[in-house]
Amino acid sequence: MKVTVIGAGAVGATCADNIARKELCNELVLLDIKEGVAEGKAQDMMQTATLLGFDTKIVGSTNDYSKTAGSDVVVITSGLPRKPGMTREELIGVNAGIVKSVCENVLKYSPDAIIIVISNPMDTMTYLALQSTELPKHRIIGMGGTLDSARFKYQLSQHLGCSPADLNAVVVGGHGDTTMIPLIRLATWNSTPVTNFLSTEQQEKIVKDTMVGGATLTALIGTSAWYAPGAAGAALVESIVRDEKKLFTCCVSLDGEYGQKDICLGVPVVIGRNGWEKILDFQLNDSEQAAFQKSADAVRSMNDVLKTL
Repeated sequence: MKVTVIGAGAVGATCADNIARKELCNELVLLDIKEGVAEGKAQDMMQTATLLGFDTKIVGSTNDYSKTAGSDVVVITSGLPRKPGMTREELIGVNAGIVKSVCENVLKYSPDAIIIVISNPMDTMTYLALQSTELPKHRIIGMGGTLDSARFKYQLSQHLGCSPADLNAVVVGGHGDTTMIPLIRLATWNSTPVTNFLSTEQQEKIVKDTMVGGATLTALIGTSAWYAPGAAGAALVESIVRDEKKLFTCCVSLDGEYGQKDICLGVPVVIGRNGWEKILDFQLNDSEQAAFQKSADAVRSMNDVLKTL
């Protein structure tokens, strides 16, 4: 099994570190456009192998895609990160060219790879990857909802005083501060609705804080977060390579599901060896469906920018 992570920045390196620690593949390639960065981080990680007890071989590469040949899964993190005050939407012009070029180079050497997109704006970059590669839709996965759902569980756990591991909670819709939809109505604490334990005011605050979770961290640390995004990407890799059939919220191509077509948007999907294998219908109520439509409209507006590039 071989996995490649494109982009050796904070998110990519963290994702690679998680993949290596869990021994999700025999060979892990870390590639970056900046001279020496991927090689240096690969060596640094390899020097932890005896300390952490993993045997994954990690290879660094400066823009040499031949080293990625035969990859089963490719994670794309490359692109300009968000800076304070910058929206994901403002990244489209720069990152679209990067993601398209990366996809072309990846598939030149790994035509059967499953692609996980982390680059922002994630929904639009996932759509671009699907349109530009013309791969079967099940092999293109946007990570966003996986991260947003983890942040949702964190916010819930802070108010409930419980372990996040005891919570089931998902975020659907776009991966944006105004487009994501935390489904608090469906969130449970070991099968019991969390709404049984939270006031209306608490519920509203949890939803709001989840939606601005990324922006909050960007303001605090001066750049995009990396620990949780990297771990989210690695979790998807794990479900693929181990064929775990786990349920994640991911940005995938919709063809009538949730009332949408010709768009990539966050919905609950089963992730296994073939990529995303099926979409689950969570039976949204009228207000949730209206929010989903609004989210889709906003993402389509971002996608329209691609036509002007």
